[in-house]
Amino acid sequence: MAPAPPPPRSASALRVARQLVDLPGGRFLMGTDDPTGFPADGEGPVREAETAPFRIAPAAVTNAQFATFVKATGHVTEAERFGVSFVFAGLLPDQLASSSPTVAAVPWWRAVQGADWRRPAGPGSSFAPRQNHPVVHVSWNDAQAYCAWSGTRLPTEVEWEYAARGGLEQQRYPWGDELTPGGTQMCNIWQGEFPTHNTAAHRRFGTAPVTSYRPNGYGLYNVVGNVWEWCEDWFTPDASRVMRGGSYLCHDSYCNRYRVAARSSNTPDSSTGNIGFRVAA
Repeated sequence: MAPAPPPPRSASALRVARQLVDLPGGRFLMGTDDPTGFPADGEGPVREAETAPFRIAPAAVTNAQFATFVKATGHVTEAERFGVSFVFAGLLPDQLASSSPTVAAVPWWRAVQGADWRRPAGPGSSFAPRQNHPVVHVSWNDAQAYCAWSGTRLPTEVEWEYAARGGLEQQRYPWGDELTPGGTQMCNIWQGEFPTHNTAAHRRFGTAPVTSYRPNGYGLYNVVGNVWEWCEDWFTPDASRVMRGGSYLCHDSYCNRYRVAARSSNTPDSSTGNIGFRVAA
């Protein structure tokens, strides 16, 4: 018996695919041998990579877009099913921060009961004032469900880095080698002394709207900083999936992974307040 055809896509789902940027693909130098990098993460050696033409979203999936998906499908995220997700302590009210379990290896994280994409800072918070911010507390599996609904997919790691570089060859950031050219803040990362003092010199604390700051040469916004982005690939076989781009918690003192070659990973069912995703096709 032939499989049943997929259900017709709603106008909202079709709109997601129409908003993608067409990229020609081709060969490029992937990875880095930069001494400021993390060799143990597999950033190097620099090697030639190649990708076929593909399409990718100019920005991460927003709270508003994810809410449309949830309304259409009834999807329940893994954070909602587990009843807990991880939130940076500095974003929590003092009482909630002190009453939520600390993660031993990274004590600035709290395991917060009731934290999920709807309530990004736990009970009493809401995504409503941040419609155009990236959705967070979404697992790799949740991202896959969104992709299935919208007729898209997650980018491969090669596609992600090709797109993030914006046509620049072996530059440290999507805009060049200097973090703040001419004193201009180019991405949403931690300012000040991590994790105790954020000067918020760029007037951000936590996530920023997905189209903040200047886009790269391919018209993509916030490919570094703001939120980590899930990729399709395994980081370690059958254990963790690749994440790229760094987040608003990255700082040179401990996690300068807001470079285009930087990598990290998490298990497919994990969620935190600084992980989101963008789609490709």
